[in-house]
Amino acid sequence: MNDATLAIGSLDARPGTKARGTVRADLGTLTVDIPLTLVNGSRPGPRVVVTAGVHGGEFTPIDAAVRLADLLEPGEVHGQVVICPVANPPAVYQGRLNISPVDGVNLNRVFPGDPAGGPTERLAAWLFANLVDGADVYVDLHCGGIDQVLRDFVGYRLTGDPDLDKATAALAGSFGIEDVILGLKPDGGNSHAAAARRGISAVLVEVGELGRRDAATARRRVEGLCRALRHLGVLDPDDTAPAPIREWVWSAGVTAEATGLWCPEFSFTGDVIGEVAEGDVLGRIVDPADGREHPVHAPADGRIFYGMHGLTVAPGAELAALAVPWDPDTATRTGTLRTPGTGVGSDEADPRL
Repeated sequence: MNDATLAIGSLDARPGTKARGTVRADLGTLTVDIPLTLVNGSRPGPRVVVTAGVHGGEFTPIDAAVRLADLLEPGEVHGQVVICPVANPPAVYQGRLNISPVDGVNLNRVFPGDPAGGPTERLAAWLFANLVDGADVYVDLHCGGIDQVLRDFVGYRLTGDPDLDKATAALAGSFGIEDVILGLKPDGGNSHAAAARRGISAVLVEVGELGRRDAATARRRVEGLCRALRHLGVLDPDDTAPAPIREWVWSAGVTAEATGLWCPEFSFTGDVIGEVAEGDVLGRIVDPADGREHPVHAPADGRIFYGMHGLTVAPGAELAALAVPWDPDTATRTGTLRTPGTGVGSDEADPRL
């Protein structure tokens, strides 16, 4: 029997109960209220932390997190589940973009943060100190933002710890999403990379595009989360067989080199979704003043997993991210479907992960 109270800040849930509310985070120049749902199961098990709203303009993950919080009942839960549907209130409620309107910083580039840094660095540090550091498993929910098309995928990082990597690979394959993109190293300021460096099984889950808020996608996300919770033993298992997955590694990221109007020429429909070869024209940036065109070429072969859909771009704007299939058994790139495994990959541009 679970006899541990789950407490974060001023919010707590005794065993067999659920608590919902907000906890205030001090960011130095301002404070923000972080909404949380704490589900403390009546039986022992792992602690799973789920976040959404790390970026603004990504609405389906927030919707899915709220639906999951409504759905979970403590009597059915083994362990503890912490759900944070809006991890970055300034970006979600004000900026609605990847960067915070408070300081222009992308929260998902500065984890695990700095408690003495700027507001977004302090927010990252607060989230890690209060949520992530106490977790056995961490799931960060994202989607294509209001200006991005995206193909659904799960991402995780290899750490070199065989047991942790095996557990995370199995977790990544449990959501029912066909494409899993892995990174060779847990470097950088992404949430799941920083968590992996601390020995936490952590994944990024990207489902949906253009920031759309639609019930069907949200329900699909909740179903995937419940599959993962059953895999982890947080919910009772069912007879659902593991879905086959295809593993990928990033091959290139493409950014704008000119200011202008972005006219993409790749497709996200049909049987061959975003497949390009090195040198293919991905689109053109048109100068609105004189009509001059700046063609943008693919720097490598790959499949486009997300791309810019917005019209206006400036130098440095992300236009597309390409990945290639990876077969860990033969150490060659193929497109063969396989069941979830540990996997290794080549070094990657890692533009989103």
